[in-house]
Amino acid sequence: MSSRFSETFPLTPWRSSSHPLLREVLELEFGVSDMELELEAGSGCLSLQEEQTSRIRSLMATEQSPLLEAICRCLEEHGQPSGSELLPSFEDSAIQNLTKILCLDPQQAKEKVFLLSLYGLMLRECSDAAVVKRYLTRLLDMSHQSCSQREGIAFAVGLASASHLEVVWAMLEHLGRTRFLRSALRDTQQESDPDLRWKWVSSTALLCYGQMATHAKEQILPWVDNIVSRMVYYFSSSSCDETLKSSFLSAASMLTKTLQQEYNTQNYRFTQIPELVQCLLCILQKEPNFLASPFRPKIILVVLGLSKLRPHLKPLVKARVLQVCFSSVFKLPPMPTETPEGCPALMQLDPSAKVLYKETMCALSLLLRTFVTENSSMDEVCFLLQHTEPWLMSDKSHERQRAVQSILLFLQYLVDTVKFTEEATPSVLGHQIGLLTLLWRDEDKMTCRYSYQCVYLLLQLTVQQKGKTQEAVYPNKLKQRESWSPRDWEAKLYSMAKAFEQDLTVAQHTHLVLTLLNSLCSHNHLRCDLASKLLLMMFEEAGLKAEQVAEVLHSLFQELPDIPLQDVQQTVLKAMTTLGSQHPQETVEVVLSLCHPSERRTLPLWKALAADCRLARRVITLLYVKLRLRPPWDMTRSSCQTQLISLLALGTIYELLYTQEFRSTIRWAFAGMLLGLLTQLHYLFELGAVEGMADYQEDMLDSKPLGPCRTCLEALKGLFWTSNYWEVFASIQLLRGWELLEQLDTYADGVILLARAMVQHDCEVKAVLGQAVISLKSVEERDNVVAILLLTEFLNSPEVFQYASRKKLDNLLSQGLGNCNQLVRAMSLKGLSSAAMHPKKVSLLRNRMAGLLDSFLRPGSKDLTGLMAVLHDILQCLGLQGVVSVSLKLAQHLLSLFENEQEEVRGGAILLFGDVISSCSQKTRHAFKNLAFQAVVPLLLHLVDPCPQVALDPTCPRCIS
Repeated sequence: MSSRFSETFPLTPWRSSSHPLLREVLELEFGVSDMELELEAGSGCLSLQEEQTSRIRSLMATEQSPLLEAICRCLEEHGQPSGSELLPSFEDSAIQNLTKILCLDPQQAKEKVFLLSLYGLMLRECSDAAVVKRYLTRLLDMSHQSCSQREGIAFAVGLASASHLEVVWAMLEHLGRTRFLRSALRDTQQESDPDLRWKWVSSTALLCYGQMATHAKEQILPWVDNIVSRMVYYFSSSSCDETLKSSFLSAASMLTKTLQQEYNTQNYRFTQIPELVQCLLCILQKEPNFLASPFRPKIILVVLGLSKLRPHLKPLVKARVLQVCFSSVFKLPPMPTETPEGCPALMQLDPSAKVLYKETMCALSLLLRTFVTENSSMDEVCFLLQHTEPWLMSDKSHERQRAVQSILLFLQYLVDTVKFTEEATPSVLGHQIGLLTLLWRDEDKMTCRYSYQCVYLLLQLTVQQKGKTQEAVYPNKLKQRESWSPRDWEAKLYSMAKAFEQDLTVAQHTHLVLTLLNSLCSHNHLRCDLASKLLLMMFEEAGLKAEQVAEVLHSLFQELPDIPLQDVQQTVLKAMTTLGSQHPQETVEVVLSLCHPSERRTLPLWKALAADCRLARRVITLLYVKLRLRPPWDMTRSSCQTQLISLLALGTIYELLYTQEFRSTIRWAFAGMLLGLLTQLHYLFELGAVEGMADYQEDMLDSKPLGPCRTCLEALKGLFWTSNYWEVFASIQLLRGWELLEQLDTYADGVILLARAMVQHDCEVKAVLGQAVISLKSVEERDNVVAILLLTEFLNSPEVFQYASRKKLDNLLSQGLGNCNQLVRAMSLKGLSSAAMHPKKVSLLRNRMAGLLDSFLRPGSKDLTGLMAVLHDILQCLGLQGVVSVSLKLAQHLLSLFENEQEEVRGGAILLFGDVISSCSQKTRHAFKNLAFQAVVPLLLHLVDPCPQVALDPTCPRCIS
């Protein structure tokens, strides 16, 4: 009655069966009960002897009853366990008559197994249901203590069920209500059973249900759900010991075997199969963790058979099956050949233990094959592989090796045999390829080799899905080589990066990249190094699609701070630079959205983008463009996202100003950044976003983020400081020009003072003038305001007409007269009337200043304050175009008036001295340096002058600057 597994569960032909482990699959036995084995091997089972069966059928009913009575009485009298399977000699005329009628060997009649089998056979052939019921009752009332007794009773009951299924069912129901419930109640109350005859009655009942399925054949199909529900009930309500576990597994095996042999099972839908599977999984979970376990492969095979029934197992049940089976098999202790290097050698295993282990691995492989046969699609493949992921990432080498080996056998079967019924491209496949790829540098050589082949087979499956006849881009290199030498390692990674890009969909490729990124935080140096180098090659050679950038950067942002290895971090940042070069706009947008700039967690990403000079300039340009996304005030509420982008760009620029890697780029973009920040500040004043401006304390170390206006102003300061224009910065600081930029009312004065300082120190006048000309043509008023304020001051630069023709500037200023903004019109008129726009006016003013200086130097001049006022106006008109010799004489004379007793004269002299010092250009500054040094001490003393106007005069800061 024992059958080969290949007969019970038909196998699909498999070309790859030459694998050593796969050959074991074809030799795997299906578990049967000890009773069946004994009947087959020993005394010759009567159920298989047609001659004896015909003799029993020829007996009359009156002849059958005495024989049944004799057998029953004999079993009852000698039914107590005695350690022997032979009955003692007896002189029973009925038994002796039985041996004569059926031509039996007298010695055979002494065997319990034989008598129980004969008992069941006679019940099967009995036509009187009442007689069958009476003798079944007596049979079930016998002792259930002995294992052979339980199996013999079950076998007899199974034989009887072939002809009297309903009677047998009723008798088992009665047994459960009368005997089992009492035993179960006693177990619940933790009372000892004085009668051991009934302790294992539940095991007998389970074996009976299994034998019913075996012998009732096709009659059993309508009863399957009821049988399964009773089996589940007995298992769940009994204390789980080895006896119950063995009986339940035998019963489930017999039921599964019968259902697999009946072709009509496809017409039935069994509703209780998931519950039966759950019980089997409970047994599997409690299996001891050692290799020589005979139950483990049998349980997996029974679950395999049950999964073929209709309806197929639901995904949740299937997931539970995979989880428990993988855990039970992969957690087994390592085989001696699997022992990691450095570990003490294990004792040599018994050959039977090795066979059981191989059977377990084969059963697991068959389970995966069965699941995918039920649903031949890539979605199902990914679903199955998904449950191996925890074991691929296990810290134990033998667990990783077993997981990869199982995947390899499964994938070989798929490539060689399975034809997918539908085309599917699950994105999670990329994640699974990534996990297998990370094992290419595993400490175990076998795991490395298996993982190479797994990746190749998965790529081959993707090619088959696309309907291509050629192999994957990654050719037979994996098949031909078991290991890669360091010399060609880079070439192999390059070919894999190319294969990934060509054979995987965008979603799959994205999941692959994310998996590699997630592995960077591992403390396994080999794995991290492989992931970082492969990422770099994937970015450099194949590149990413624009739609992949967001997910990849979000993952990189999360993982980068936790990467423990410095060399790996540098490789990843190099990959970031490559990604930014390929998709600069998408990269900037994503990095802006990752966190608030004040948190500074994105600085490593920005620094990586600055590694390439051209890319750094592109990044700053894109940030400038984002800065100009300024919706009108009435649309700010409905366009919060646009406004937010502008503020994020502002905050990012502020942080990058103080980043060493961006210093040269900021200097390159100085002019555009200056006008952008000045315009942004005016825009924020328009919105009223002035929180934090008044109460800002520069020397306080506060972690509180700056408000938008304060951020913009501090960025404006940082632009000059970090660009090495510290003289301009200090000049404005001493003159309190930055304070003028803190309010909209004094904003124009602050910009004018800023422009004047830039002219005096020759700070990027040409570049800023070019940007101002562009801004004057803008449709935005704030752009026009900033541009005209800068332009009118730049007219005082001696080189201004080298950068732009007088005619061009005249046209621009003339157009400004028609601007809708009053300040633009006024400043345009001022520029048009300036001395710089009229060269003849410069000569006249110089001559007039020389004449006034003569009057000013004469002793006894009466109206000194009036003369100084006129000279002040002339200096303002001339700007930097005055005569150096005249200015020097005037400054020397003004020094003598600092101590004049009249407050008006003293104050006017100090103010005019400051105008003279301010009128010197960068080229003539050395001529006035000595005079400025002579004036510093008197000016410092006048800071406490009794006259408030003299004390508050800004001349001293101007001399110091």
